[in-house]
Amino acid sequence: MEATQFLDSDLCEEVPSPGLYASTITTARLRSSQSGNAMVHVVHAIEGVAPAYDRVSEYFVLEGASARGLALSRRRLVEMFRACGKAPAVGEEIAPAALQGARLRVKVEHEQFRGELHLRVVAHLPLTDSVTPF
Repeated sequence: MEATQFLDSDLCEEVPSPGLYASTITTARLRSSQSGNAMVHVVHAIEGVAPAYDRVSEYFVLEGASARGLALSRRRLVEMFRACGKAPAVGEEIAPAALQGARLRVKVEHEQFRGELHLRVVAHLPLTDSVTPF
């Protein structure tokens, strides 16, 4: 097949099923939101899905949200660090770069965004975890 022809995978519109997938963190860095607030941006490379859906981004707000929103975001960030085998400690600097290349399992669900169905990470588990709590 020539590079100038459409492939079967190009025309696939089926979003992968919700569930648990192995993931490698390809990007993990501190960023500023559009309103200038600090956040952590993480990109997961999801295994076993079509190339059009194999990258899923997550954002963890660190400031500029409600107290409840910040607490939830930070709790999920700690969950991800622990799933990657990291043990964050009180007073330790948040260093997302330490996650780059880490492998874990992520639970994904479907989410509507701008009229299209996408994958959204809802939980993080160690890759070697043998018990599935979901």
